[in-house]
Amino acid sequence: MKIGGRHYRSLWWSGDKDCLEIIDQRWLPHDFRVAELRSLDDYATAITEMWVRGAPLIGATAAYGIAAVMRGDASDAALSAAYDRLHATRPTAINLRWALDRIQAALVPLPVPNRAGAALQLAHEIADEDVEINRRIGEHGLTLIREIAARKPAGEPVRLLTHCNAGWIATVDWGTATSPMYHAHDAGIPLHVWVDETRPRNQGALTAWELGSHGVPNSYITDNAGGHLMQHGLVDMVIVGTDRTTRTGDVCNKIGTYLKALAAHDNGVPFYVALPSPTIDWRVSDGVSEIPIEIRNPREVTHIQGTGADGIAEIRVTPEASEARNDAFDVTPARLVTGLITERGICPASEAGLSGLFPDMAG
Repeated sequence: MKIGGRHYRSLWWSGDKDCLEIIDQRWLPHDFRVAELRSLDDYATAITEMWVRGAPLIGATAAYGIAAVMRGDASDAALSAAYDRLHATRPTAINLRWALDRIQAALVPLPVPNRAGAALQLAHEIADEDVEINRRIGEHGLTLIREIAARKPAGEPVRLLTHCNAGWIATVDWGTATSPMYHAHDAGIPLHVWVDETRPRNQGALTAWELGSHGVPNSYITDNAGGHLMQHGLVDMVIVGTDRTTRTGDVCNKIGTYLKALAAHDNGVPFYVALPSPTIDWRVSDGVSEIPIEIRNPREVTHIQGTGADGIAEIRVTPEASEARNDAFDVTPARLVTGLITERGICPASEAGLSGLFPDMAG
């Protein structure tokens, strides 16, 4: 996507600097900064502290992290240690393990001198594949938006609601939930996107920033406004992303997604999940009991970052003595999901639906 007329991916390998460059998302939407990742510590810190975030982007970053380690020490011991270190950074997003498993499986059979080059090439392939997956999700999601637009009075926008940031900065490019929006906007379909703030890290501000940068009309709303808007007929469809989806169609996404699904179900609003296939965990059937939920630092709840006269600052919003809890994700049961938008098409949120589209992966 573009910033100030210039195309960016969320990460890119710099041959001149011999390192990975990333958009450092800690400062968005207030400041656009690029960070350089070189060492294993750099990569682990970037993932843990959310310099990069979003399941697909975490996976791609981890692949480059292995490649960076292999350039200095390509031994079995170094590969295993790097795998363990990166795998421990964040527990919920399955793309992290998917990318690490893929790159480890490719490197182990190779002679040690051949591993560095192969690792970097595979990291490039993983990044490029993510872009293509998300582009195709956008094409399939576009069909749903076209159908809604065809039923509306001429000129009336299709009103979409999304939660968190499943945008291009949560992937390598295009985004998952935002890809259909970009495709629809570029096709000339009038849109208006309701963007949940997504406390505690206010990741909806990232969605509003990137949609605005692309010219997509949007409004930033409080997390609790979605149900109210649905009751008044102001939401035509909900599209969210996912960090891990079970083989039976349960969806784990940013905390608050479950409540949006309940509101959509109660008001007859279609609730779709944009699902890249690397985010499917074929080993898991019950999302509520089997998916590990990341508990993050409560300071993210008690404090908030913003910009003012003195620049970017963090302030406390709770009483000094108040305790906080910060569950980062929740699980939406498959029964509340209208459908899954994948790179191979749209299917029901069910084991039969997923295995029908991905027979080569199921089981």
